Amino acid sequence: MSSAERRYPEPTDGLVPSVRPLTGYLFDRAESQDPAFTFLDFSADREGTEVTLTWAELATKVRATAAELAKITAPGARVAILAPQDLTYVIGFLGALHAGTIAVPLFAPEVSQHGERLVGALDDCAPDIWLTAQSALPAVRELAETSPVPMPKQILAVDEIADETGADFEPPALELDAPAYLQYTSGSTRAPAGAVITHRAISANCHQMTTGFGVDNTWTCTGWIPFFHDMGLLQLLCAPVFSGARSVFMTPFNFVMKPLRWLKQLAAFPNTYAAAPNFAFDYAARKVKEADRRLLDLSGVRAIANGSEPIRPSSIAAFQAAFGPQGLAPAAHRPSYGLAEATVYVTNTRADGPTITAFDRAALADDRGVVVAPGTPGSLELVAAGRPEGQLVRIVDPATSKTRLGGEVGEIWVHGPNVATGYWQQPERSEETFGGRVDGDRDRTWLRTGDLGLFHEGLLYITGRIKDLIIIDGKNHYPQDIEVTVQDAHPAIRQDRVAAFAVQDERGVEGAAVVAEFDRTSGPEPDHDELAKIVRRAVSAAHDVRLLGFKLVAPGGVLRTSSGKIARAATKDRFFS
Repeated sequence: MSSAERRYPEPTDGLVPSVRPLTGYLFDRAESQDPAFTFLDFSADREGTEVTLTWAELATKVRATAAELAKITAPGARVAILAPQDLTYVIGFLGALHAGTIAVPLFAPEVSQHGERLVGALDDCAPDIWLTAQSALPAVRELAETSPVPMPKQILAVDEIADETGADFEPPALELDAPAYLQYTSGSTRAPAGAVITHRAISANCHQMTTGFGVDNTWTCTGWIPFFHDMGLLQLLCAPVFSGARSVFMTPFNFVMKPLRWLKQLAAFPNTYAAAPNFAFDYAARKVKEADRRLLDLSGVRAIANGSEPIRPSSIAAFQAAFGPQGLAPAAHRPSYGLAEATVYVTNTRADGPTITAFDRAALADDRGVVVAPGTPGSLELVAAGRPEGQLVRIVDPATSKTRLGGEVGEIWVHGPNVATGYWQQPERSEETFGGRVDGDRDRTWLRTGDLGLFHEGLLYITGRIKDLIIIDGKNHYPQDIEVTVQDAHPAIRQDRVAAFAVQDERGVEGAAVVAEFDRTSGPEPDHDELAKIVRRAVSAAHDVRLLGFKLVAPGGVLRTSSGKIARAATKDRFFS
């Protein structure tokens, strides 16, 4: 075995240099009149109204919020953020950190259909205080009175706290390794769990992210990803505070209603950095009209991270075809990988832009990454997720804990100062996820991500999830691979609304089944039996897999997690239990 076969990309600086709690970086700019955070409000004006806080104004309001919290609770208590996605959320979250309490970034009950997740998180960590905004107070109070959650000591509207409240506030000393916030996972197969993110982990991950993408105080962080999601929280809230970059954000609803708003946002500010899941690139390319595209100048876009769900070569191509003529550089598209248990950021593509590699599908099923020429029959194109920055990433055999060779598929394990310390009050689950020990390296503990991948030429490629693997006759089949084949088999099947999973027939033999949503825009609903035959033939030809079941369902039938990922286990339970 040559040393090259064992080589993995190492962080250029070992790990991460010394960092401070996040609010320390905020108060470095407490006298600055430069714009810090801008909320694009579309509630009264279809073109949007900019509502901005300077760094000095933000520091004053954060100090006042922290002072108010200190009157009624103590450092280490949980403080839930149940605010709308506006400036009150930014103030509330940072105020909770500055007070030494443990923030719990959630969402206002009136703006999400994920009520069970909200109730589950509140029940799990029992926050002392709920922070919200005046506009959301009625809904938040109703939640407290009618839901089976622990009653908070007090519900505070952040925008009712007077600025002078914090005039004489002396903040507690913040220990870097103390919990800063709880990031609740989507809970697609199990009850939501709160990953414990320390003050060190926040600032370390901000350093890793801004270094990896090159973000500094001349950039603008733009987007719409919700703050309760790890990607939105770090990219739009924490990284700007750490780096001094301006943040300009809107609500997810306003993006979905009119994706042109996102593109205008990218064009309107200097040196923009954005992030979005893969579906958003397809959605924007499909929905933004050519006449509107021609008015955009996207030459100032420096980086758009694509992550949170499987990244497709076709999505990258479609987005570039749509917006490249408006000056969007191909290298600005930055496929990335991360997860809540690592705060968020793990790897990203650098300034060379997307790398797409064709692998032999049959070899991947045997846990080997065999590179073939693009377009080779039986090949699968994968988009590289880039390289790590300031952390260690390994491919490990989950059964033996032995490091896999370069080019071999295994579980992705992560070690670094950005990794959460565990799940809130769940020691057994924490040990299972965060207590990985690589064979031959007993000094470090590793985050077992549950994701499968491989390294090729120093780049990480994601191949799937361990829990979602469909194993037939000893061969691994990735559900997202089958899902793409199904949605491409007939125009009546809605894009990105397909779930594939393992099932057993009456003899106990394992196979695959698929649930797909009907695309109402494609015309009349086709004959189900005929469509099933078309889908079965396509899957058999591409994957040598015989489907044991296929169901075409109405829009909304394929369940998704709160972060938008396909909830395969839940969909299976609904239709094949």
